Amino acid sequence: MAVIDVSNTPLAKYWRAIRESPKGMYNGRMFFTVFVYALSGSSKGWDEGSALSITQLKSFQREFHVSPDRNPDALSNIVSLVNLGCGVGAFLSFLFNDRLGRRWALRMYAAVVVVGVLISTFSYGSLVALYFGRLITGLGIGALTVTGPMSIVEVAPRLTRGLMTLWFNIAMLSSQVIGVFVVYGTSRHVSDRLNLQWQTPFFVQTLVPTLAFVLSFFAQESPRWLCLRGRTVEAFDSLARLRGYGDEESRRDDPELLAEFDSISGPIERELAEYGKDTLLSSLRVTFGVRSNLRRVQLTIAAYILAQMSGGNSITNYLPSIFGYVGVDGSDAKLYSSGFYALTKLGCCVLASLFFVDALGRRKSLFVGITIQMFCHVYLGAFLNRLGADAHVSVGASRMAIAVIYIHALGWAVGLYSLPYLFGAELWPTRIRSFGGALSAGFHWLFLFAITKATPSLLSSMHKWGAFIFFAAWCLIALVYAFVMVPETSGRNLESMNQLFEHKWYEMRKHAYDSPVPSGKEDLEHVERGEETARTIV
Repeated sequence: MAVIDVSNTPLAKYWRAIRESPKGMYNGRMFFTVFVYALSGSSKGWDEGSALSITQLKSFQREFHVSPDRNPDALSNIVSLVNLGCGVGAFLSFLFNDRLGRRWALRMYAAVVVVGVLISTFSYGSLVALYFGRLITGLGIGALTVTGPMSIVEVAPRLTRGLMTLWFNIAMLSSQVIGVFVVYGTSRHVSDRLNLQWQTPFFVQTLVPTLAFVLSFFAQESPRWLCLRGRTVEAFDSLARLRGYGDEESRRDDPELLAEFDSISGPIERELAEYGKDTLLSSLRVTFGVRSNLRRVQLTIAAYILAQMSGGNSITNYLPSIFGYVGVDGSDAKLYSSGFYALTKLGCCVLASLFFVDALGRRKSLFVGITIQMFCHVYLGAFLNRLGADAHVSVGASRMAIAVIYIHALGWAVGLYSLPYLFGAELWPTRIRSFGGALSAGFHWLFLFAITKATPSLLSSMHKWGAFIFFAAWCLIALVYAFVMVPETSGRNLESMNQLFEHKWYEMRKHAYDSPVPSGKEDLEHVERGEETARTIV
């Protein structure tokens, strides 16, 4: 019998590299800091899980005089306006991220979310006030989706950068699950004669942003941002704390820490010397005038657009309706099924963070995720086509359609749901990371707004089944694009990304497996420069 050698599999190599990391690198302070920044994703997830479900509550429909039959446009606005606010908030976040710092930016955006949610909670039948509250909420959510992943990639070790950045998505999905079941709980246990039934799911959305605001005072600031602002002493101290070095003597003498600090501070100094301070005009010039950065613009925006066109968010935002198409009857059953879908997607995202994004790699994760999504869309399209043609559909086929919706959650979580956030944060040079992240996330939210608004019309005009074939076609386009254009970035230092984008667009994926980290003479040079810096600042 042949013995399968698992010691050389990508997963085995990945975990072996983590075990061989310097002692103390994975410590409580770093995990806590990543956790706090990851909470930035909670507000969006909670909104996705509860917004459409709240509009299904009888108390809400009575108070605002809307229902799916009488006011479909009003319900669409309530769900989608937050995404319009997200787009604007993401774009505007550039004005504050590098001026306030990662922690203060998080606090400000969390406060904006709380204000917007409170306006929605106490809108009392006024659609104008509710729309305004949704837009304000969106401003904060959109900005948080820029600063959250960006902050995590700036503090996480290179080997686990993908895993830790996906904590942002895990926080988003955890909150989505909670949001769904909070609405379900109020629908069952609070009378529909009371406004409290719809106000409670709105109000509880303030809890996580408030928690993130408070906990941020105990988190570490990004060493890269501190270097960018010229605060070198604080940057070295922050990096040392994040890597588990408690006393000054161990910080001064450790070659790993000194080499990492120099690999961070050196490129930032060169960026500032070459391009100057990060004004809006200079950032625009560097982003669109430097060929390697223009390739980053193209890749990150394309990744976000393909994610929306793949149909993942269309299913998420209109899940109760889609469950109705495949045979799930009753509002309670739809809410319950939606909750389990969110729970399934959460489990799949945890799976992706542990076994895919770093261990298997970004490219292969995209291939697996997009392929699963595509086949799920094809099945749902074929099923609904037969159902619409009054053909006999077996109970087994109907149950399989429901199962396929949950299988779709795996593909969505492993691929186009998680990785665009990671690309939008990790691919940019430090000097323009805030601007590049704001630019790509802004387009993400504007396209999400468009697809959210368009989905009901798409389902209607294409007789439901055609919409899923449309999504499957876009998944095929995304698969080809990922193969040709997306380079592997797992295991690379953030500062080494530029080596990839200096190549021509059709050569990037071929050079992605070049040595991603310094070694030999280059590593020694990093240590020597780091020692000089340490003698100056310690």
